[in-house]
Amino acid sequence: MKIGWIGLGNMGLPMAANLHSAGYDLVGFDLSPDARAAATAHGLPTTDSPVAVAADADVLITMLPKGDHVRAALLDSGALTVTAPAALVIDSSTIATAEAVDIAAAVSATGRRFLDAPVSGGTAGAGNATLTFMVGGAEADLDEARPLLQAMGTRIFHAGDLGAGQSAKMLNNMMLAANMQSTCEAAALAQRLGIAPKTVIEIAGVSTGDSWALRSYYPVGGAVESAPSSRDFTGGFAVTLMRKDLGLALDAAAAHGIDASAIAEVARRLDLLADNGFGGLDFSALIRLVDGTIETTAPAREGVR
Repeated sequence: MKIGWIGLGNMGLPMAANLHSAGYDLVGFDLSPDARAAATAHGLPTTDSPVAVAADADVLITMLPKGDHVRAALLDSGALTVTAPAALVIDSSTIATAEAVDIAAAVSATGRRFLDAPVSGGTAGAGNATLTFMVGGAEADLDEARPLLQAMGTRIFHAGDLGAGQSAKMLNNMMLAANMQSTCEAAALAQRLGIAPKTVIEIAGVSTGDSWALRSYYPVGGAVESAPSSRDFTGGFAVTLMRKDLGLALDAAAAHGIDASAIAEVARRLDLLADNGFGGLDFSALIRLVDGTIETTAPAREGVR
């Protein structure tokens, strides 16, 4: 089985590396020369074009920031047309449900198959191969893909038809964003009250305030060694990417008549971080707005969708 991989960023590189380490014949590609160089340093073979990476691939996997990038990589570049005639395309990016459905239709029209399979677990989960996959598409296609996904994650859920994986991921990130904002507020207040971060985690972690954001992503450095806060908010889930995901959620909420006021407020705060030059930091840097570490100078944007 030949696997082509497009997208070697903070998530894509460790995911591809785990698949390669599991013994699969995999070649990667990224538009960034630096990303390709990092992949090579990890022992991952790379090529210099999406067409080259997709040539004769039985499975083509994409892990990219936006739906436009997925469409460009698969369709606009011509990569899809050079894969094996019945190739399975797996997109693990986080994009709009409608975009996933549209791309799936274009893939299916060529005789290839498609799964939308976004992930949860962050860069730590990508590195440790403990990701959760939320998959939309035909069950038979998921059964074929399952061994590959198991090389990168520990939990695989069939969410439903094409696009359902993206819908499930959107819902997850809505809750994550709200959890992180409340965790940031509690963490900042705990510092002012003189309660040590690890004490907060120990108590809330076995109480009703428990959450993944608390235990795995605590926003005060030193409390959780693997959390981005312990490396000055670098190398995690960027503010701009979480803001993009919340935009998808807000659009969906508006379309279905759902009041998503809490998510709109977190989105507004992420805009403040991005507009003041902090869009590349991990989104747990929201605590810097809560505790006043960052004084914003750019005005808040009008509207948040």
